Amino acid sequence: MTVREMAEKLDLDVLTGDVGLDREVSGGYASDLLSDVIAHARAGDAWVTLQTHGNVVAVASLKELAAVILVNGRKPDAETLDKGRAEGVALLGTLLPAFELAGRLYEMGLRGRR
Repeated sequence: MTVREMAEKLDLDVLTGDVGLDREVSGGYASDLLSDVIAHARAGDAWVTLQTHGNVVAVASLKELAAVILVNGRKPDAETLDKGRAEGVALLGTLLPAFELAGRLYEMGLRGRR
């Protein structure tokens, strides 16, 4: 499925406009520790986190992640949104907690990979 389809099915807020919405989502990863994401997330994953700073965009770009989903109603600042748009990283948001969102992603067929 694409980032756009995932966002529609889960009623996620698209925070960076049309950027990256046509990327394929092939799995998922949930972590708030950047070094953990760098070590274990894979290209095409949707990353679930509560981190909202610009380094999230840098890690997502480095790892070629499909999207970043910010949980618990967290919102990035304007600079982070600009960085996401500039680097082609889709930033999405939800009021759901990480645990519930991960469960919904799993129900949609997305799996974590090791």
